[in-house]
Amino acid sequence: MMLSPIPPHQLRPMLHQFSQMLSAWPAAQSVFDKLATTLDLAPALEADLWAGHDKAVTLAQSLGIPTCDEEPAQAFSWDGYAVRTRTETAVLLHEIAHWQLAPPARRGLPDFGLGAGPETGRTSEADAARCVDDAAKEQEEDFASLLGILWELRLGGPAIIAFCEQNWLELPDRPGTADHFVSTLTALMEKRFLDDQGWPIPPPDLTLAA
Repeated sequence: MMLSPIPPHQLRPMLHQFSQMLSAWPAAQSVFDKLATTLDLAPALEADLWAGHDKAVTLAQSLGIPTCDEEPAQAFSWDGYAVRTRTETAVLLHEIAHWQLAPPARRGLPDFGLGAGPETGRTSEADAARCVDDAAKEQEEDFASLLGILWELRLGGPAIIAFCEQNWLELPDRPGTADHFVSTLTALMEKRFLDDQGWPIPPPDLTLAA
C-alpha cells in the first residue's frame, strides 16, 4: 500500500496534532512524545538508517537470538535458527521483535511461520511454511512494528522514521489512528513486552540508559 508522503514543513505540526489526539491516554501520549523528539535526529525524516546497528546486534545476542552476518535475500530474514543481520537497523529490530512475539513452536519456522518478509530471498519456501491466518498475521505485524520501533527509541535511534514509514501516522486526524496506537501499546504492556513507561524490557545482562 502506498502511504501519503509527509511534506517536511508539516512534520512537527502533525506530530503535535497526534500528541493532542492522545491526551485522553497520558501513558500513550508520553510514549509518543518520546518518539516525536527523535525528529531532532532525523530532520525531514532523513538519517543514517544503519546508525545503532551494532547495538541491535548486541541486543539480539543478549536475548539469546543466534545471528548470521548475511543479507536476508540470501535465504530468509529468520531461517528458523538465526536472524540475518545485514539489514537496516530498524528492520533488524523488527525481526528481533518478531522473535520475542512468536510462540516457541513458530520460532523453528522460516520467517516465524508468517509468510515471507519483504527482504526474504527464498519467498516460496517462507510462504509454504506460513501457518497463521490473515487476522493473526496482521495483529502480530502490528505488535512487531511498534515493539521494534520502541526498541529503536530505547537504543537512542531515529525511531520516528520507522514510525512514519510503518504507517502509524497515516490519517493522524482520524480517531481510529490514535485508538490503534493506544490499543497496540496497551496490549504490548499487558503482555509484558513493555514496562509501564512503554520501554521495551531489556535482558538482565544488557544495560541501557533511559
